[in-house]
Amino acid sequence: MINETDFILRLKDPKSKEAAFRELLSLYKERLYWHIRKIVISHDDADDVLQNTFIKVYRSIDKFKGDSKLYSWLYRIATNESITHINRNAKRMQITNEEHQNLAINNLTADIYFEGDEIQLKLQKAIASLPQKQQLVFNMKYFDDLKYKEIAEILETSEGALKASYHIAVKKIESFLSSD
Repeated sequence: MINETDFILRLKDPKSKEAAFRELLSLYKERLYWHIRKIVISHDDADDVLQNTFIKVYRSIDKFKGDSKLYSWLYRIATNESITHINRNAKRMQITNEEHQNLAINNLTADIYFEGDEIQLKLQKAIASLPQKQQLVFNMKYFDDLKYKEIAEILETSEGALKASYHIAVKKIESFLSSD
């Protein structure tokens, strides 16, 4: 296990920044990819957002104050980059974010990187039917198995609000999945 304080110092030190950043990539690339992928749905979009996330991290590591855990900060950047990506694409296509998400879900079956079956596709459609905050909370709690405290740090909200959002999201997903 790495000492986070020392690791952050290495990331900020010009002499060790490159090596420390490669280590950061190795530690978090896959986890962040799957976090982003659950938000933007498409593999290609997830790759783009992941790259943007790490560029932003590299450029702004000196501004990281250590008020939160490093991975919380990384997740927050990845989440914000994902939302920005969705908003930008929806605006460019002149559709709502919800329509954009539905389009992404409908394109999943053509995505060669999607290995899910019909049940997983239906679950993705159920998640896409949720408001964005509930989607984020559900994905982080259910798939990433993060604790409410960690999600609260990432989304900068209260644990109580998150618990309520997660509970409502689960009920909506159960309802969606049983309605066929």
